[in-house]
Amino acid sequence: MATLLVIEDEPALARHMARYLRQYDHVVEVANDGPSGLEAARRLQPDLAIVDFQLPGLDGLELIRELNRDAPRIRTLMVSGHANVAVAVQAMKAGSSDLLTKPVPLRSLKQAVDRALEEPLQAPGAPLRPAATAHGILGHSRPLASLRELVSALARQEPGDGSAVPPILFCGETGAGKLHAARAAHATGPRAAEPFVEVDCIALHQGLDPEVVPARAGTVFLKDVGDLDEHGQISLLHMLERRQIRLARGGVEPLRARIMAATRHDLEALVRQGRFKSELFYRLQVCTVRVPPLRACTDDLPLLARHFMDVHTRRYRLPAMQLAPAAEAALMMHNWAGNLRELGNVIERAVMICPGGRVDPSHLLLPTGPTTSTFGALSELSDCLRTDELDRAGLVRSLEEHAWDLPATARHLQIDPDQLQRRMDRHGLYGPT
Repeated sequence: MATLLVIEDEPALARHMARYLRQYDHVVEVANDGPSGLEAARRLQPDLAIVDFQLPGLDGLELIRELNRDAPRIRTLMVSGHANVAVAVQAMKAGSSDLLTKPVPLRSLKQAVDRALEEPLQAPGAPLRPAATAHGILGHSRPLASLRELVSALARQEPGDGSAVPPILFCGETGAGKLHAARAAHATGPRAAEPFVEVDCIALHQGLDPEVVPARAGTVFLKDVGDLDEHGQISLLHMLERRQIRLARGGVEPLRARIMAATRHDLEALVRQGRFKSELFYRLQVCTVRVPPLRACTDDLPLLARHFMDVHTRRYRLPAMQLAPAAEAALMMHNWAGNLRELGNVIERAVMICPGGRVDPSHLLLPTGPTTSTFGALSELSDCLRTDELDRAGLVRSLEEHAWDLPATARHLQIDPDQLQRRMDRHGLYGPT
């Protein structure tokens, strides 16, 4: 339970957010303008203030700056109906831990609040950084070990001559952990002490505003960059090409923040379809990181499940729990179409409904197929395993024959490149062995 303050000039929205957050046992107070919000924050000393960007009397950025000048400092989270890189950079510099775009999905609001509450409070003026628990890429399987090594290598390398550092593009399915990998890259690189700010490209209907305040030397993370419209793509391309931005007061200054981006789409396919600018694609794909789906990392499922269990038992202030062997087996048999996000949700729900200290299969509430005899189930599983092994062996052979040239292999197999990539993901194939 935490004490929250919602400072929002739309009364209906403020009440809606407060009512939702109270369902999670938070104490929530509401203010509808800047001065009353500042007074309420100083009186209430909340664990977190959720601040609208445009407020009457005192705008959200100045309000956050005022709160960060106070001692003890109050965590802040900004909400804006005009979110773009300009707003993200200004929010980051003011001290906001995150930026949400209106309309705010309530689940996204809860996740952002949870993240902000997990961050340790720092002295006023100290640079903000994500919580240390978010830095590592957890897992011992080959795909995750390779991901960890690649992320660490790319994050450490920056030009010594002061020239622009290339963006990092994270590709992968929805829920696979692209944001988590980007945070790990930020935290393991030389910019770790600087802010990490997320911008949701889906909400940028008007594109990226080029007249922005230059970022500090932190990281700007663009979520769902494949969903940018044409104007947004052009604006982002100009920023990447020039590495400078025009200021509203006139003149230009360099954009020093490192750009990271994520997409669930095949950008190369979008380029072929004329839906994504090839020049922007070539700028973004210099440092590409493919985040593997959970089904390619099944060996890590028990470890990841226990990690989520520890996280959620702490969040709900529950005693430590164990995962029963039968529950572990049930997790291994599930297909995890929603990847890490689905696993986290399943474990959170199980922790909430489990009456004791051990999570059993019944607490997971996973979908089950038709009932079969034990012999029939084992026979079917054996057939599937044999088929899977044959498919993997044939795929490896074709890839090796074409020197792991994916387009050439896809043409040889007469399948779409996306289908080839999905088959490689399913078998955990990410490069020559």
